[in-house]
Amino acid sequence: MGQAPVLWWVRRDLRLSDNPALHAAVASGAPVIPVFICDDLVDGLGAAPKWRLGLALEAFAAALEAAGSRLILRQGKAFDVLSALVAETGASAVHWTRQYDPQQIDRDRKVKKALAETGLSVESHAGHLLFEPWTVETGTGGFYKVYTPFWKSVRDRDPGAPLSATPSLGSPAAWPESDALADWELGAGMHRGAAVVRPHVTVGEEAARGRLGAFLAHRVDAYDRARDIPGIDGTSGLSENLTYGEIGPRTVWAAGQRALSDGKAGAETFLKELVWREFSYHLIYHTPRIATGNWREEWDTFPWRKDNADAEAWRQGRTGVRFVDAAMREMYVTGRMHNRGRMIVASYLTKHLMTDWRIGLRWFEDCLIDWDPAANAMGWQWAAGSGPDAAPYFRVFNPDTQLNKFDRDGAYQKAWLAELYDEPSETALSYFDAIPRAWDLSPDDPYPDPVVGLSEGREQALAAYQAHRAA
Repeated sequence: MGQAPVLWWVRRDLRLSDNPALHAAVASGAPVIPVFICDDLVDGLGAAPKWRLGLALEAFAAALEAAGSRLILRQGKAFDVLSALVAETGASAVHWTRQYDPQQIDRDRKVKKALAETGLSVESHAGHLLFEPWTVETGTGGFYKVYTPFWKSVRDRDPGAPLSATPSLGSPAAWPESDALADWELGAGMHRGAAVVRPHVTVGEEAARGRLGAFLAHRVDAYDRARDIPGIDGTSGLSENLTYGEIGPRTVWAAGQRALSDGKAGAETFLKELVWREFSYHLIYHTPRIATGNWREEWDTFPWRKDNADAEAWRQGRTGVRFVDAAMREMYVTGRMHNRGRMIVASYLTKHLMTDWRIGLRWFEDCLIDWDPAANAMGWQWAAGSGPDAAPYFRVFNPDTQLNKFDRDGAYQKAWLAELYDEPSETALSYFDAIPRAWDLSPDDPYPDPVVGLSEGREQALAAYQAHRAA
């Protein structure tokens, strides 16, 4: 009692176990005050990720209460909030988990410098990734630009064992005041969609660990093949929890390594997918332009279309191309989209509809509960051709061929395309409850004809690519 506390600035690390920033704060021996700040970066999140963040904060606050602590909520500029809390509590140090996208790096550097100038001890920690981006280098000392060599470089590395849960954070002599989470109205942008998406959300550290355990116990063996089938539950679903730090990447890595040692057939592929996330952060750290501009700068002159009526049909899931429309509708009902669906809808928008990838990137940023700045940017640019795709040609996926290959029994179409069936599935009908009323769509509407023929769209895209290369 009476000892100066330390502040733990909680960000995308909403967990008590395998949390180096929290571990360091507790190891100081001082009482720990967890604080989450709703600053302009949080306030600027899209509707779905902001709503999902609110659910994560609610669950984490309850977990802290159960551990004898509490989550302090404050709104404002990060430096102003932290400075005010230091003055109120007499805190002697601030700890946080590092982030790697350009906006957060810029904010954190400024906050760290300004706090240190006041004489405060300020420490940032690893924890959001397996490997810090600057620690993975090519043989010549540069950063990796292609995934496969990156994977080979890190696959045998030991990121360290996950840290156990902290038994107690201690309590300060007096807790500072906190905002009420409900007053922030983080879910306001979801409107009626929140009620539709909520049953499909898995929130909190305990639920995330349960999700990992169930996947490794029942589905990892078939992961190599099942992850490509959008009509079945063949993936881990952990992207949602990793993005808010409800589970640590080292926890996932260690569990995947155990499955690999046990001879689980799909374990290595699962670990590769986790490292794909690492690669996206490797790129956004070393080439921050990937977040908003063409990673391959020679693509700056490519003649993509600006927003257009075809892009609006894409947004509505009304392109007349079944795989594209099913995937978009899955996103509105569940808040997530199957990985193959993401690849198909991104390829279709940027190739068949010749629309700028940033239009799709911003739409996903608004609609995905598992939105991640690095993965979203790299995924869109990989699909568009302006990013880190090692293929020596301009890749154009045929959505119909892909659907015939990966949805042979029609389960995915049945799940999401109400207009095609006399007795639509519940999930297909839920799409009409989730979308904006302004779209004025009904399951009784006829299914649309394709906005562009697939062969025609492909030929136009290839012609534009050849002309761009020649220029």
